[in-house]
Parts: sequence; structure tokens; C-alpha cells
Amino acid sequence: MKKRVGYYPRVRTEGGGRGVVSQAGGVLLVETVRKTGLDGAISAALAPWRRPRAVHDPGKILLDVALAVALGGDCLADVGMLRAESAVFGPVASDPTVSRLVDTLAAAGPRALTAIRSVRAEIREQVWKLAGTSSPNAAGQVIVDLDGVLVVAHSDKQDAAATWKRTYGHHPLMGFVDHGSGGTGEPVAALLRPGNAGSNTAADHITATQLALAQLPKRHLRGRNTLIRTDSGGGTHEFVAWLAKRGRWLSYSVGMTITEELHQAVLMVPPSAWTPAVEPGGEIRDGAWVAELDGDCLTGWPKGLRLIVRKERPHPGAQLRFTDADGLRLTCFATNTTSVPIAALELRHRQRARAEDRIRAARATGLRNLPLHDTAQNRIWLEIVQLALDLLAWMPLLALTGKPRLWEPRRLRLRLFSAASQLITTARRQHLRFAHHWPWTSVITSAMQRLVALPNPG
Repeated sequence: MKKRVGYYPRVRTEGGGRGVVSQAGGVLLVETVRKTGLDGAISAALAPWRRPRAVHDPGKILLDVALAVALGGDCLADVGMLRAESAVFGPVASDPTVSRLVDTLAAAGPRALTAIRSVRAEIREQVWKLAGTSSPNAAGQVIVDLDGVLVVAHSDKQDAAATWKRTYGHHPLMGFVDHGSGGTGEPVAALLRPGNAGSNTAADHITATQLALAQLPKRHLRGRNTLIRTDSGGGTHEFVAWLAKRGRWLSYSVGMTITEELHQAVLMVPPSAWTPAVEPGGEIRDGAWVAELDGDCLTGWPKGLRLIVRKERPHPGAQLRFTDADGLRLTCFATNTTSVPIAALELRHRQRARAEDRIRAARATGLRNLPLHDTAQNRIWLEIVQLALDLLAWMPLLALTGKPRLWEPRRLRLRLFSAASQLITTARRQHLRFAHHWPWTSVITSAMQRLVALPNPG
């Protein structure tokens, strides 16, 4: 009888190895920081909070935490994995120094938040120029999706409260620029709110929109080059009226709740007015139709508002609502876009579902929980999370092509960032030599070549 030896080779382990760098693929993020000028810009912005004779620069400390989060960390202490690899990440501050900086910035309140946000807006415009595009979206229009995120708290934190899903924690409202089908997305707003904050609070939607617009290049704030897109949580009188006042330079596509008033209007639509819905490739969607309602069927809403309604056969097992008609599910949204077929407008609004992908990426990048206690501290943490998400969006935009351009954070970490390498020093220069058998070594080296070829900042 043959002796069983197991499925995997037996390997003995020991410490003391040299010349090996773990998380070496993180050099792609480091080079992205360097080529975009993010390091110098954030250092200058946070200079007022640098203590006399301080060893570590506040900008470098904050960037190190953002890099750690981008690599999979979910608390301040995870910056330790960067500290262990100084050949790639340079000198990294101690945990107490990192904590003191976060406390200092939290105490500074809006001043610190404004400083960080202004840097992100400045570098965002620089990144889009480096990428050779006026907008990450192939259509040339900047689309901002607003959506709420429930963040569960497993301990008592300031402003944590019961949520509408019967959990306990916070309910941030976030905004993401949609890169379209050829990319991912990047965050442009994060408004920290208690867990019991409403999904349709107009004041919060207005504030989040203002934060998002402040992150965009000024050239997009004219000629309706920017579209604000929300689900039915944004379909309130106050928010739509606020958007409509800016209708000369801002477009919107806002979900609407099917009220009895709307329901009756849908029942009055003649069969000939329904148009088949379409898919991204232009083919007709079987079992779904769209029609435009008369805006006068709603009272108290802005003039010029277009109401587009969709009816479709529900999926097997789906439970209908009392507002659905004739066994067909109804959804509706409002827009101020003209001269576009209603089927195309409905498809554009339906693609708001990509915001769910951005939220999933945010949860996997530091937003699984809020690790600090005070609200002011967690506002700084949200800025760190956004910095990390920015880097995870900017690096693929500048350096990756094909399918890797679409990889979400989890896959980037597994295939690229986690790759180990050998550290070689020749002629006083250090080189990272990645294993030839690693399936994605060519993706790493090609991406690095693209980054190195970019012009240096300033």
C-alpha cells in the first residue's frame, strides 16, 4: 500500500531571510503618488500641522495610512506593514505618531478637511490630464452617483445609531464618479452621518453634491457637462428644486417614488406611447418598455422636469408592490436632459447600478467599519479611505489596460500588490525583481513602465 504524503509539499519555515520584499506590487501605488505630485501637494497642504523639529511630515504620514488602506488595511495600526518595507515605502512613522496626527487633524475640524479635499481636487485634474482625457467616462460627461452606505459599528462610537436595516452604526452619504463600462470609479464625496440619518434627506444630498462638484475640474461646471444621478432617495422636492436652479450647467437623473399620483398617470398612458427598453449594445430588452409622462401630472415640482417611467415583467419569484400595474413592475425617474430618446435616458439612469460596485469596493477598502471613536476622527478616516480609493482608481487609469483596467481592489491586491520580489542593489540603485513564474508579473512590469514614462510633476 502506497504511503499517503498529502496534497501539498512539506515546507519548513525559518526567519532571517534577506533581500525579499513583501507587498512589492505596492510600488505601483507609490509611483502613482510620485507621478501625480500627490506627495508634494499634500505635504504643502498639511504643513500648518507640522510640529517644530518633527521627524515625520504630516502629509507623508497621512499618505502612508492611505497606502496601507489601499493594500487592504482597515485600521491605523496596519501602517506597520509599510514600516516593515522601507525599501519601497521609505521611513514610516510609529503608531503613536500616526494616532497623534489623526487627533490633531480631527481637532482642526473643517480646516483640515478642506486642506485634504483641495489637494484631492487638484490632483484629480492632474490625473485626468495625464490620462489624456477630459473625463474618465468615454462619453466625455462626468457622471456623479450619490448613494448611502451603511457601516456597522460593533462597539459604542460617537453618533452611532440604529439603522433602517435594524443594524447599529453610521450611514455615510457618498458620491462616486462613474468611469463607465471601460473602468471603475473614484470617490468625490463622503458625508459622515448617524445611523438613523434618512435616505431621502434633501439637505444631506445638497451637501454631498456640493462636495462632489468641488472635486471636479472647473471646466465641467458649465454646459451641462456634469450629471448628478441618484436613486429614489434623492427624489425630494427640495433636492430636485436645488438641481433645477442650476439646470443651465448641471444635468440630473433622479429616481422617483411611485406615488398614487404617478400611478394614476401611468395607467393613463396609451399602449402606443410605450417604447421598448434597450441594453448597452443597443439591442431591445425583452419584456421591458419605457414612456414619458406629462410633467404636469405632478404638482409642486420644477418646470422643465421630464418624467420617464419603465414597466417590465418581474423576475420569477419577485414580489410586486401595490403600485405595480397589470403584473408589471414600475419604476420612474426625473431628468432635465432634452433631445435624447427616452430609451437612452432610461438606460443611462439604470446604469446607476454601477454605484453598488463602487460601494462594494469602498467596503473592501477601509469602510467595513469606522475604527475610531469620535465623529471628528472618523471624518478624517473617511478622507483617508477616499485617498486610498483615489489611488486604486488613478493607478489603473494611468497604468493598466484591457481587463486589468476593470479589476476591483480585492483582485488588484491578490494579483498585483501582494506579489513578492527580490531586492537587488546595483550601482547604488535599487531594483525589484519579480518572480518570472508569477502569472501577473508582466502586468506589474508593464504598468510600471507606463508610470515611469509619464512626465514628472512640476
